Amino acid sequence: MYFSSWEAYTHCFNKISQILAVFFPSLSFMSFPTVSLQRVFSFSLLPLKNFNWHLTLTRLFSSRSHYGSRNSISAESFYTSLVEKCTHIIHLRQIHSQLYTNGLQNNGFIITKLIHVSSNLKEIHYARQLFDEFPDQYVFLWNAIIRGYSMHNMFDSVVEMYSRMQQAFVSPDTFTFPHVLKACGSLLAKHYGRAVHAQIFRHGLEEDVFVQNGLLSFYVKCDDNNLARVIFYGLSNRDVVSWTLVISGYAQNGQYMEALSIFRDMRKSDVKPDCIALVSVLKAYSDVEELNQGRCLHSLVIKMGHEFEPDLRIALTSLYAKCGQVSAAKSLFDQMKVEDVILWNAMMSGFAKNGHANEAMELFTEMITKSIQPDAVTIQASALASAQLGSLDQARWMDNYVKNSKFGGDVIVSTALIDMYVKCGSVELARDLFNQTVDKDVVVWSAMLMGYGLHGWGREAINLFNEMKDAGIHPNDVTFLALITACSHCGLVEEGWEYFLSMKDYGIEPSEKHYAGVVDLLGRAGYLEKAYNFIMTMPVEPGVSVWGALLSACKIHRCVTLGEYAAEKLFNLDPLNTGHYVLLSNLYASARMWDGVAKVRVLMKSKGLNKDLGYSMIEIDGKLQAFRIGDKSHPRSDEIYKKLEWLEMRLLESGFVPDTESACMIWTRKTKR
Repeated sequence: MYFSSWEAYTHCFNKISQILAVFFPSLSFMSFPTVSLQRVFSFSLLPLKNFNWHLTLTRLFSSRSHYGSRNSISAESFYTSLVEKCTHIIHLRQIHSQLYTNGLQNNGFIITKLIHVSSNLKEIHYARQLFDEFPDQYVFLWNAIIRGYSMHNMFDSVVEMYSRMQQAFVSPDTFTFPHVLKACGSLLAKHYGRAVHAQIFRHGLEEDVFVQNGLLSFYVKCDDNNLARVIFYGLSNRDVVSWTLVISGYAQNGQYMEALSIFRDMRKSDVKPDCIALVSVLKAYSDVEELNQGRCLHSLVIKMGHEFEPDLRIALTSLYAKCGQVSAAKSLFDQMKVEDVILWNAMMSGFAKNGHANEAMELFTEMITKSIQPDAVTIQASALASAQLGSLDQARWMDNYVKNSKFGGDVIVSTALIDMYVKCGSVELARDLFNQTVDKDVVVWSAMLMGYGLHGWGREAINLFNEMKDAGIHPNDVTFLALITACSHCGLVEEGWEYFLSMKDYGIEPSEKHYAGVVDLLGRAGYLEKAYNFIMTMPVEPGVSVWGALLSACKIHRCVTLGEYAAEKLFNLDPLNTGHYVLLSNLYASARMWDGVAKVRVLMKSKGLNKDLGYSMIEIDGKLQAFRIGDKSHPRSDEIYKKLEWLEMRLLESGFVPDTESACMIWTRKTKR
């Protein structure tokens, strides 16, 4: 006996499912004390213990058999309805055993339903057992098991079952192909997916909207956006899923302008975008830093009533943060009381990329306090913030934190930490970390090369590049940029030029950054005419970085005429960048052309531009102190300036002569002796 009392027994029957009441309206005369079988409880609430459910099912099924002639409910409908209410595999197994008792074990419709529910309950192995035991080959059975594997991201098994399906000469239908295409896309199985595409045509299913969307998703995942676009514009019925697939595909593959172009077409077609499409478009606006259009989309989000959707709020936070609107991003961040690491990463990255390093580190500390598990993106943002702070102690703390976390062997995180040490001034610690990194890929090697380059360690960079080749690592575009930078900073002109020419040997097409690096290489060494001729023969239109490198070289060598020409190009390309005006002013100052300095000052004023005052930082007792020219905001500023005057006197006594030519337009001071 499974019950301690008759009351407990009758209590269970008081709760039998309403579905049985619908199936057995004629059973109202069957009753236990104080209860009838019409008062039933949901099958999903059935206890797994302390109740002989198998015995109860047997009685109910027997009752149904006895009274079945008095209602029109078929056995198939009865069992499938019970299966749909199952919440545990024990229920499924007991119902399956009843199928054998009632001779229904070969009913394909019921077995298909069992496979579906088993998959939903994450009992995929039991689903496969049901499939393997079934004697006949029905397409809906194959679809059920393929769907189950697809649900659980077991894509190799999806492809395997589809291959077996073909070998069994079972024709796939419109429910088969979307799951198979999803598997091919996730596995990046381009050739197999294209073969599936051909089979879709052979079976005449190319016009089905679900199959078409599956094809779109496959080609997008395999980075074949051109073919995806051809398929998309060939669709007779483009629904919101079709539009979203193409937009998100372009956005995920970094083709943001194409994503935005298709979104504009979507708006013209009067198809309302869903949240997934809006998130993808916001990501595109973020990465191209199109703030105004992003704000317009924010208005659309509010108009559509999606402003409280978490994914959209995260995307909006990222948009404003990447576009420099840190206050707006922080406002959205504060409104979301969720501990989502993606949201925190968006805010941290925004702080770090906009120079708010302290705020980024405070947020990282708060994450740890709230036990929000960071990911690799979190560590990258924290490393960037630590690099901006320039504190070696902070960098060491960050390194120790990573070593004691699950990210200790992560190559991406190691790359970020190497860059952090380099920017904090310790190439040695960066190299130590580089040596400790196992399975170094080209990104890690390039980060270390760039570290040598920025610090002018040209020979060390060349030696490391040779080690890289010996290790069988194929260089990329960043590798050569690092090499050219290293050679530029230490005067290795011939070596840098040879590395630039050798890029094509590795199948790498130079970008504007590489051309700018060569201009810097030649210009720093005083070959200004060669640098200018190099620019004039470039196969691409020279941009801001190229002309900026030439202007910097002209400043170093006081070449005013060529510098003015480069500055004119910069003012046309980037008229609101104060750095270009200041650099030209410094060129005039170094040549003692004070009229030119005044002219630049007037030009800046007419455009409403002000030079952002730089600042220096010093770490004292583990705390960073920042100061600017003429800054008296520190509470001990009087003591600081007295100490500064004392240091100036010692420097002058030692024969040091400061270079103040470039500082003439900022402030004038009397030299005290």
